[in-house]
Amino acid sequence: MPSSPSHTRPTVLAVWLVIAGVIGWSAAFALTLEKLHALANPGAGASCDFSVLVQCSANLESAQGSVFGFPNPLIGLGAWTAPIVVGMAILAGARFARWFWVLFWAGMLFAFCFVCWLIGQSIFVLGTLCPWCMVTWAVTIPTFYAVTLHLLRSGVVPALAGLRSAANRLMAWVPLLAILSYAVIVLLAQVRLDALTNIFGG
Repeated sequence: MPSSPSHTRPTVLAVWLVIAGVIGWSAAFALTLEKLHALANPGAGASCDFSVLVQCSANLESAQGSVFGFPNPLIGLGAWTAPIVVGMAILAGARFARWFWVLFWAGMLFAFCFVCWLIGQSIFVLGTLCPWCMVTWAVTIPTFYAVTLHLLRSGVVPALAGLRSAANRLMAWVPLLAILSYAVIVLLAQVRLDALTNIFGG
């Protein structure tokens, strides 16, 4: 059965990819500026250092902040251009081959897994919540869900008709899935760091 027009030209997904890409790139750019500021002014705090718990400096200066030998934000500066380009191309009427979608999804899977690892490192190892990092988490999670479900519902990834139908229905629930994911992160931060008390309790 051929895919429906909304699946072959997923306008809503395309718009989200552009929005998420712009937000993610902006967060990466802000973190890159903070890293450059720290290099130029050793010992100076970052503008996003609000408390011992909510800060950027500890994350940027840690080994986790340069996993591949260079600052993580540089990855974001390059990687977040991909969703923007893909989203704009879809809106312009482009159609992508299966291999392109699979590669794009592989990139999103890497981003999702990397973000999950960074969340664990921030909460359980560093004991900090980086504001710009959290912005990145906030857009990466729903973007991964949306791209994965689109590939399933559109038939890019071979799947049974029932699974494709379920993926199509779940697309409307991506915002809720994202909120539930955020809730899990908040719960982990609360249990481990007593985050709500430290942030709002003074």
